[in-house]
Amino acid sequence: MPPPALLTLPNVISLARLPLAVLFLFADTTTERLTILGIASASDFIDGWLARRFGRTTRTGALLDPIADKTFVLAALTAFVRTDALSTGEYFVILARDLATAIGFLVAWRLPGLDPRNFKARLSGKIVTVLQLAAVLALTVSPQAMRWMVPVIGVMSAVSIIDYTLVLHRTRQR
Repeated sequence: MPPPALLTLPNVISLARLPLAVLFLFADTTTERLTILGIASASDFIDGWLARRFGRTTRTGALLDPIADKTFVLAALTAFVRTDALSTGEYFVILARDLATAIGFLVAWRLPGLDPRNFKARLSGKIVTVLQLAAVLALTVSPQAMRWMVPVIGVMSAVSIIDYTLVLHRTRQR
């Protein structure tokens, strides 16, 4: 009998990012933060690779992976707001796409004819995720890079929000 969908190895690896997010909040040194970020990043690659390589992709995993990613990014950015390395405004610019996605999910869930489970990750959203992780890395090793990163993330977030909104609109028209 196969294990429950939640207990597949890729899903357990995804779930491991949740305690890593908490650890990042309390990490005090650059070395600690880089180690935690490295483990979290590696786990994000490994869970997806294992799921695809061994045919262990599941609907649960498809939902769990981005939740683990977003939780980690949220915790890491919050850690930098707590230490004043990141302003509240910069924090919300970096998270704008995620906030808009959450609102879009609720809209899709409430509107007849839309099923939020049908919305898939898009390239624009993946680019924002990579930029968010790059921001966490920059904040860890070179905070001055945020001067140019925040505007880039803001623009790419706007592009992603427009992209997802257009998909939502097109799906609604059908």
